[in-house]
Amino acid sequence: MNKKYFVSLLLCSQAIFAQISDKLEPIDIFDLEYISDPVISPDGRHIVYARHFSDIMTDKNLSNLWIINADGSNNRPLTTGNHHDIQPVWSHNSKMLAYKSDKDGKMQLYLHWPDNQQEIKLTNGVTSPGSVSFSPDDSYLAFTMFIPSRKKKTTITLPEKPQGAQWNDPPKYIDDLKYRADGAGYLKEGFNHIFTLPATGGTPRQLTSGDLSYGTPVWDHDGRHLLFAANLHGDREYEPNNSEIYRISVSNGTIDTLTTRKGPDRNPVVSPDGKTIAYLGNDERYMGYQVTRLYTMNSDGSSQTLVSGNFDRDIRNIRWAKDSKLLYFQYDDKGDTKIGTIDLRGEVKTLLEGAGGLTLGRPYNAADYSVSENGTVAYTLGGTAHPADLAVFKGRKSTRLTEVNKDIFDYKKLGNVEEIWYKSSFDGQDIQGWIVTPPDFDPAKKYPLILEIHGGPFTSYGSVFSAEIQMYAAQGYVVLYTNPRGSTSYGETFGNLIHHDYPNHDYDDLMSGVDEVIKKGYIDTDNLFVTGGSGGGVLTAWIVGHTDRFAAAVVAKPVINWYSFVLYADNPAYFAKYWFGEFPWDNPEPYLKRSPLSYAGHVTTPTMLLTGESDFRTPIPESEQFYTALKLRKVDAAMVRIPGASHGITSRPSNLIGKVAAVLSWFEKYKR
Repeated sequence: MNKKYFVSLLLCSQAIFAQISDKLEPIDIFDLEYISDPVISPDGRHIVYARHFSDIMTDKNLSNLWIINADGSNNRPLTTGNHHDIQPVWSHNSKMLAYKSDKDGKMQLYLHWPDNQQEIKLTNGVTSPGSVSFSPDDSYLAFTMFIPSRKKKTTITLPEKPQGAQWNDPPKYIDDLKYRADGAGYLKEGFNHIFTLPATGGTPRQLTSGDLSYGTPVWDHDGRHLLFAANLHGDREYEPNNSEIYRISVSNGTIDTLTTRKGPDRNPVVSPDGKTIAYLGNDERYMGYQVTRLYTMNSDGSSQTLVSGNFDRDIRNIRWAKDSKLLYFQYDDKGDTKIGTIDLRGEVKTLLEGAGGLTLGRPYNAADYSVSENGTVAYTLGGTAHPADLAVFKGRKSTRLTEVNKDIFDYKKLGNVEEIWYKSSFDGQDIQGWIVTPPDFDPAKKYPLILEIHGGPFTSYGSVFSAEIQMYAAQGYVVLYTNPRGSTSYGETFGNLIHHDYPNHDYDDLMSGVDEVIKKGYIDTDNLFVTGGSGGGVLTAWIVGHTDRFAAAVVAKPVINWYSFVLYADNPAYFAKYWFGEFPWDNPEPYLKRSPLSYAGHVTTPTMLLTGESDFRTPIPESEQFYTALKLRKVDAAMVRIPGASHGITSRPSNLIGKVAAVLSWFEKYKR
C-alpha cells in the first residue's frame, strides 16, 4: 500500500513530481522508503516495525510504526502523520508497546495497546528519554534522560551591566576535553541519568545523580535491579573506551561494579533464568581496530568468561534464547550481514544471510533483528535491488513480508551489481569489491568509471542497495566500490593491516581494483573518476597526490592534515592515541607522511572538496586547507559547502540530492 495514502502532506507529490524516466533520478530520493526496528512480540504472533519515508515539502526524513502478523497477513499502520515514531519495544506479555515519538514537537515516550489502538503519553520532560526496557512483570519501564547541570561552570566574573544596556552574550567558558560532538554541536552541560516510571504513567523517578553519565539500563531477572554500562573512572575523559558493567538497586540506588577489566565492557543482557549475564567488549590494546567479543559472567559478576575467542568477527546485538543456553547475534562477514547463534562453548551457527538495507545513501553494512520466545526471527532484509524490507526466519526458511518500494521499482531500472574478488598489487591480499553497471548496459561499449571509496576506515561496504551509486550508474557510469585493507568483516588481522599506517597500501588495493575492472574491456580509460567520503575522502585526496590517472576527483568530508585533525575533531582522546600512538609534537613525521596535504604539490587532477559546514568529525577547515593549497598551485579546484550539515551530510533528503548533483556535475565537466 502506498505510503502517501497515510501521509497527508505527500498526497499530491506523485502527481506534481512524477518522473517519466525509467531510471533512478535524484528527485526519486523523496519516494524511497525503508524499514527499521523490526520487533517481534515475545509470543511470536506480531511484528512492529518503523517505516521510513521523506516529506518533499519540509525536506525531512520521517517514520511511522506499522504492525503485521508474523505470517505476513494484516499489514497495517499503528501510527500516522508527518513525524518520527521510532524504537518500539514490546512488553513481556506481548500486550503493550512502548515507543518514542516527536508528534507533539519533542521526542517523548508513549505506551500503546495494539489490540484496541489506545495509547498514553508517558513523559513530557524538557529532555527526551533514551532507549526503554520493561521490567519482568511489565509494571515499570527504565530509561535514561539528560539532566542539565544546575551550576554553570565559569571562572569569569563580569560587572553588572546598567539597566537597559544591550551587551553581547557573556563569554562561553569551556574546560572539558570533549566539548562538542558531530551532529550535536557544542555540548550542553549535564549528564545522562537513569529513571524508572510506572507503566500506568506518573512522574519518572531518578535513580542516579551527580556529575557522571550512566548508560542504557536493562532489567535484571529479579525486577529489583538494573544493569547498565558506563565509564565512571576518574580518568574517563582521557580513557573514554574503558567502560564497565554495573548493577543498581531500584529500591535504594546502591551500585555494584561487576567488571573491572581494562577495555570496553558494554551491552549487558540477562539470561531468562537469571543466572548469567552476557555482554560485549574487548581487552584494551590501543589498536585501531579490535574485534568486539562476547563474554558471560554469573549474575553476581563472578566467573567472567570469553565465549567467542575463536570467532574472528565483531559480535553485535546479542539476545538470549528462551532456554538460556544459546545467544542470537548479528555480524558482518565479507560484506554481508548475517544472523547467527552461539552457545556457551563458543560454537557458532549461521541462521540467515542477506540482512541489511538500513542506509539509503552509500552501501554500508547495517541491519537489525529481533527474536521471539519460539525462535522466530524478524529482521531487515537487504539486497542490491532494494533498501531494507521486513522478513522473518522460521523453521530454517526466510520469508519476505514487505516490498515498500514496489511502486517505484516496478518501472525504474537499476544497475546490475556484480561481486568480484581480486589480488592487491602490494602483497597479494584478497580484496572484495562490487561492480555496478548502468541500466541497459552493453559490454561491447565503453563506459566512464567511478571509483567510490567507503569511510571509516574501520567499516565495510556490502551487497546492499545504494541510491547514491545507483544514481551514478543511471547517468551512464560504471561504479566500483570495494573493501580495501582496514575494512571490517574480514577479521582483526585484515582490519589492522592499516594500524598506524593509514593511508598507505590501501591505495594499492584500490588501484588494483580499478585495473581489474579495466581488464573486462568495457571501461573508457580516458574517463576514470574517483570519489569518497570521510575515510574515503582521505583516500581520494591521497590518490590525486599519488597518481594523475583520474580525469577528476571529488573529495568529500576528508582529513587532509592529521596534525590539525587530531586536535580539532570531536574525539580528541581517541584519534592520536589509537591511530598514531604518539602526539604530533612528540613525533610529527608520521603525521606529515600520512597527510594528503603533504602531497598537494603533486596534484594535477581537477578536484572538488565537499563538506558540511557543521561537520565536527572531519571539520571543514580540513577541506579548506586542501582547497587553498590547490588554488595556490593553480590546480582546477572547487569547494562545495553544505549549509547546516554535519558529518552525516545526507541526513536530509535534499542534501543527498545535492551531493550527487555536485559529484556528477564535476565529473561531467571534465569528461574527455
